[in-house]
Amino acid sequence: MPDGWQWDSTLFRGSAAYYERGRLSYAPGFDETLAKALDLDSRGRLLDVGCGPGTVTLALARFFSEAVGIDPDEDMLAEAERQAERRGVTNAHWRAARAEDLPAGLGEFRVVLFAQSFHWTDRDRVAATVLEMLEPGGAFVHMSDLKNPPAEPAPLPHPAPPNAQIRELVQRYLGPARRAGLGTLVNGTPNREDLVLARAGFENFERHVVPAGQVVNRTADDIVAWVFSRSDSAPHLFGDRLGDFERDLRAVLRQASPGGLFAEHLPPTEIMTWRKPYGER
Repeated sequence: MPDGWQWDSTLFRGSAAYYERGRLSYAPGFDETLAKALDLDSRGRLLDVGCGPGTVTLALARFFSEAVGIDPDEDMLAEAERQAERRGVTNAHWRAARAEDLPAGLGEFRVVLFAQSFHWTDRDRVAATVLEMLEPGGAFVHMSDLKNPPAEPAPLPHPAPPNAQIRELVQRYLGPARRAGLGTLVNGTPNREDLVLARAGFENFERHVVPAGQVVNRTADDIVAWVFSRSDSAPHLFGDRLGDFERDLRAVLRQASPGGLFAEHLPPTEIMTWRKPYGER
């Protein structure tokens, strides 16, 4: 887990309602890229750990006989249920659980996926458990936005979101250390998933980058939703100052773009996969 931090149930409290509007999508075609990389054929089961409102689970469900999403936040799972019904996805199911609760009687899977969630877990413990839950040759998948992508040459039609000023405002209200639930992330979240997975016994690492770069136009309401969808600025962290914070946030946005319109480039998606050895049960 992140140094000096302990998980608690408030990590994303109040954020579920802001996810769909606030978060940028993954790169178009990420689902097809993963399906091709893993030779998915609508058989086997998917487990999406830390599924949030089901964004990735629902995109990938058609490549499996069953997709299971787990998340400790009940509001996230309720939103996932609504999205599944809206999209007509009938083979996705949801369970309230943390990664550390696995295997949780869920059975065997062809793919276990973490989309920007593995860093919140007790990674060595969880990786070892996932290895046991996968069928021989099954895949552990780690997916995230590509960190530090190359600069996009295409100009933006509107100002970019004022991220530096937003961070300064959040720190003014919540303090200099990044908040995460009831605790703080003094040293940020961990990386080097490759070392964790190697220790657990996974092999045959592959990396795929799905290009993006499309220009996405955003409104001030979209940016506010993005801020409240984040763990370090979840609505509950502001307590009775939430209204004051949103007022000041909107003032920052008006100053950056008096017309209330913003634009940004969609980031590429990085997909990393490891395999369980065929000789293991």
